[in-house]
Amino acid sequence: MQFNTQPLDNPAAPSGPATARALHLFKEWFWRPPRPHGETLVDRRVSPLELLYDLVYATVIAQAGNHLAAHLSVNGLFEFAVVFALTWIAWANGSLYLELHGRLDGRRRTYFFLQIGILAILAVYAGDAGGGGGGFAIAYMAFLVVMTWLWYEVRREDARLHPEFLADTGRYVVAMAVSVVVILVSAFLPAELRLLVWAIFTAAWVFLLLLFGRLPVGLGRGMTPTDSLVERFATITIIVLGEVVFGVVDGLSQSKHDVATISTGMIALAVGFGFWWIYFDVVGGKLPKPDGRALSNWMLSHFPITLSIAAAGAGMVGMIEHAHEDSTPASISWLLLSGAVAVGLVSLIPTWRALADASRLVTVYRPLWIAAVAGAVASVIIGWTRPAPWLLGLLLVIVLGLVWAVAVRGFALAGTWGPARSEAP
Repeated sequence: MQFNTQPLDNPAAPSGPATARALHLFKEWFWRPPRPHGETLVDRRVSPLELLYDLVYATVIAQAGNHLAAHLSVNGLFEFAVVFALTWIAWANGSLYLELHGRLDGRRRTYFFLQIGILAILAVYAGDAGGGGGGFAIAYMAFLVVMTWLWYEVRREDARLHPEFLADTGRYVVAMAVSVVVILVSAFLPAELRLLVWAIFTAAWVFLLLLFGRLPVGLGRGMTPTDSLVERFATITIIVLGEVVFGVVDGLSQSKHDVATISTGMIALAVGFGFWWIYFDVVGGKLPKPDGRALSNWMLSHFPITLSIAAAGAGMVGMIEHAHEDSTPASISWLLLSGAVAVGLVSLIPTWRALADASRLVTVYRPLWIAAVAGAVASVIIGWTRPAPWLLGLLLVIVLGLVWAVAVRGFALAGTWGPARSEAP
């Protein structure tokens, strides 16, 4: 724990005994208000607290993914998508709060450790949120209550320092409060109706973020693209890529350890590597445009990207379990694996269109979106033919590799590809 040796907010700190001064400094450190809009820390680094915060979301996603792996069907995928959406919305709310308004003082730490505790309970219910969704809803509501209060504190600071943001922050706080009520009511609904309410809730939040990206104040003035913001979204992408590894390990653990099974597992792992290469060489580490529309598109497009990768991770289990079969089951072949690759590739298009580099490197990104669409179509066709699991994985790796090759060629011809782009490991 580190404290400033100078008073943080009050220059007239007492000069009495050392104990009284220490208590004063502790109070100043613990009770600092959140950063209001406009106080962007351009050189901010992602803190250990944020990394821990992200890792807790990994447990929620893993639990939901395990349930999907055991219930491979259209209904199972819908349930997973809805639970993942709620989890992603929670992560986005917490992460953007830390990015825009957070401090690493005692109160903020306490609030986020409280959130981590709630998320741990949420993970317990995430494995069967469709059937046992009452507990999931109550835990999620508790999380929203904490976030509503945190955003309300931001509004109070805006009222004091930046009244031009009051209308937008007021709308956001109202949206959070309404969300608390909706999720609480959903806890007492039948399972099928509850999932439907959650799906509508997700669509409403997507609409809200799109709206904030187009308001005169909104995201355009309230958020400045920073390296730490880009790193936050890269981190959640890494977390879902970890789900691919977990899926491969689970599949291998539950199957015979022979050559065919292990080979299929390694090919499945290579699908995850393909996602990594494309995302981090084309999107990762690059700032979005500073206007609100581009920012909202950039953030929201990460939802289907991460959803598709997480779904693919769940599909790896079944792919390996059926390694000795001549044809991959349809629910695994096109519903999860090839469908996930297709959705992931198409979802990357609005992400890179929102990048600041998109206007400067038109010759790179124009053929790339064509390659992404072609790769998505090819992935669906591959899944529809239902080849053997090892061949399915291999063909999807080739599709991802070809899209990546188009990106490499474009960057190389534009003179923006080389050792300077990959100095850091």
